Amino acid sequence: MIIGVPKEIKEKEFRVGIVPSGVKALVQAGHAVLIEQGAGEGSGITDEQYSSAGANLIASAAEVWAKANLVMKVKEPLPPEYPLLRPGLILYTYLHLAPLPELTQVLLDAKVTGVAYETVQLDNGFLPLLAPMSQVAGRMAIQVGAHFLEKEAGGSGVLLAGVPGVAPGHVTILGSGTVATNAAQMAIGLGAEVTMLGRNLRRLAELDDLFRGRLITLASSQHTIEKELGRADLVVGAVLTPGARAPKLISRKMLGVMRPGSVIVDVAIDQGGCTETSHPTYHSAPVYMVDNIIHYCVANMPGAVPRTSTFALTNATLPYCLAMAANGFEKAMREDRCLQRGVNVYQGKLCRREVAESQGREWSEMSF
Repeated sequence: MIIGVPKEIKEKEFRVGIVPSGVKALVQAGHAVLIEQGAGEGSGITDEQYSSAGANLIASAAEVWAKANLVMKVKEPLPPEYPLLRPGLILYTYLHLAPLPELTQVLLDAKVTGVAYETVQLDNGFLPLLAPMSQVAGRMAIQVGAHFLEKEAGGSGVLLAGVPGVAPGHVTILGSGTVATNAAQMAIGLGAEVTMLGRNLRRLAELDDLFRGRLITLASSQHTIEKELGRADLVVGAVLTPGARAPKLISRKMLGVMRPGSVIVDVAIDQGGCTETSHPTYHSAPVYMVDNIIHYCVANMPGAVPRTSTFALTNATLPYCLAMAANGFEKAMREDRCLQRGVNVYQGKLCRREVAESQGREWSEMSF
């Protein structure tokens, strides 16, 4: 199989779809890897390193897309890439289609096979290809939130760690999954007071044991969310329903109970955001203010730390790429139901129920 890796074109996106060790593994398995020149520069990976691993360096993205059987990326295709999509192409990347009806239609019209990292799911519910970036985003959420709480950044002037004689800041985390757990770890490590709201009581009990009482856990409801917003200096939106739009847990009216200069970091923005007032932002202009509340809604947070993110992502995505390359797409799907769950579009049909329900479309069950 020919695997193509183009340079990412999303604003301030410095990650790349594969690292040299991944190239070497694919080449040793008998496959060809095409890398667009300069694709790895943002992650500190040189063309020479890719070439030494066995990759063929290609001058243009169009040629990479045209020659590849499978294109391995990080982010969803953007409008300049739409003309490069074609029937039979396997697109292996983060798609986050639920809030993107235009892209969904483009993929359906092009009859692309889209395997979305974020919906590859083990039988126990774990999302192995989303997890590494969720870990990064959860940890980053506290870093960026702490920064924007500073007065010179527009915040209320609260130091999350506090100091002796002065109470620490309060962090409220909505959700109890991977993003939430990593955010809690960072916030507690800083010395903040941390409350986590979730619906899975068993998971909350596990986290209570894990953090040995340093994390306050609450069953999530509108009442508890509103009460927590009144205390919070920093709110981290970390809710996820795989493949579906994020639920809107914070209305604009609810912002009125928050202290001016407080910060919301909506990590769920990839799936539409969990705050009514959230809309996607970019690293070049990451925040905006609504009713005196700072909103940070960067849809590719891990792109700010590409060296860590790229290597963490390839660790997770490469084994599935190797399986598709070795077995062919349909056999790989038959042999791995977890990978099969990652297929969102196939031969002009929408295969993910959650995406269909989010967009009011019909969907088809896959069979191989």
